[in-house]
Amino acid sequence: MGLPHECAAAFFRKRNNMKYEIIATQGRAKSAHVETVHGSIETPVFMNVGTVGAIKGAVSTDDLHVIGTQVELSNTYHLHVRTGDELIKKMGGLHKFMKWDRPILTDSGGFQVFSLAGTGRKIKEEGVTFHSHIDGRVIFMGPEESMQIQSNLGSTIAMAFDECPPALADRSYILPSVERTTRWLERCKTEMARLNSLPDTVNPHQLLFGINQGGILEDIRIQHADTISQMNLDGYAVGGLAVGETHEQMYHILDVVVPHLPKEKPTYLMGVGTPANIIESVDRGIDFFDCVYPTRNGRHGHVYTHKGKMNLFNLKYEMDDRPIEEGCQCPVCAGMMRPDGTRSGGYSRAYIRHLLKAKEMLGMRLCVLHNLYFYNHLTEEIRTVIRGGNWDDWKQEALDKLQTYDREE
Repeated sequence: MGLPHECAAAFFRKRNNMKYEIIATQGRAKSAHVETVHGSIETPVFMNVGTVGAIKGAVSTDDLHVIGTQVELSNTYHLHVRTGDELIKKMGGLHKFMKWDRPILTDSGGFQVFSLAGTGRKIKEEGVTFHSHIDGRVIFMGPEESMQIQSNLGSTIAMAFDECPPALADRSYILPSVERTTRWLERCKTEMARLNSLPDTVNPHQLLFGINQGGILEDIRIQHADTISQMNLDGYAVGGLAVGETHEQMYHILDVVVPHLPKEKPTYLMGVGTPANIIESVDRGIDFFDCVYPTRNGRHGHVYTHKGKMNLFNLKYEMDDRPIEEGCQCPVCAGMMRPDGTRSGGYSRAYIRHLLKAKEMLGMRLCVLHNLYFYNHLTEEIRTVIRGGNWDDWKQEALDKLQTYDREE
């Protein structure tokens, strides 16, 4: 049963210039309206990943407006080591630096602690020491350092600094890791409050999301969710998934953990995933997503459609004059909008394949643009269905349709 709009005030919270209002629910699936200092967000939302302040594939912020991007995501660690957060602060913050006037979420650098394990990483209570992947210099990052960097960037939403333990690590490693992540979260909250109060802060209304960890150990996950839910944060993320476990294990963790996170706050699944992953996770109460799949796969000629993923390098597309997805209104499939309201016409699969084979940057750019448009509008479609009250039927039909190309092979 959907949540009537007139009752939505019961799910209203305002804090640090953020308003989160649930518009409708279908089972655990929810669709919300979020207001931030940098503009509004309709959820479920897919955040487009621009790790170093740019979308890989030669996609500009003007392009992001055209394809319907609501939130851009950048990474604390990467911007710290290359160009530098202090320089970006002097340039007026990340929004001004990259000419983006909508919300930005910055990841804390915690995942890089996980991914850079081979660089002599040392984790202590104070924080983490590791070597830069750029020049090998020693870097120390703890909760206070991560908050300072994100404050310098001035993002709309900052993520708490955490450790992302391997999903399949054993209990003896995961339990103390999660306990330390909780202590780090308390330090992040204290430091964020201090930074937001300073007169020279780029964004004094910066929001803080905490991160649930615990691998695939549901009792640790649940206990951690219960603990951090008491901290009255602006939003909550489920981290440490899609790092080695199966999809079934990931869905099970969401089944048991999401009910222990505040429903009346944003619920973010970090780094996930495929279109099917997004649909299944929305069904379990998630409404914020990010993933590199649409950009990374697009640069390799893999494009997403409602019928599944296509590899445009395949010979069968050599003389295919159809757009990537017939009926798609992205600038790649339908062309750009003319002043008179007509479209310029899109590019064929054959032409894009030719560009990819010739290693022309345009081929990668077109694939990335289409993929991001597809992900942005998949979540828009999901919002419409949840608010329209037909979620269960739509979900099953959409998941089945996404397997079309797999069945044909």
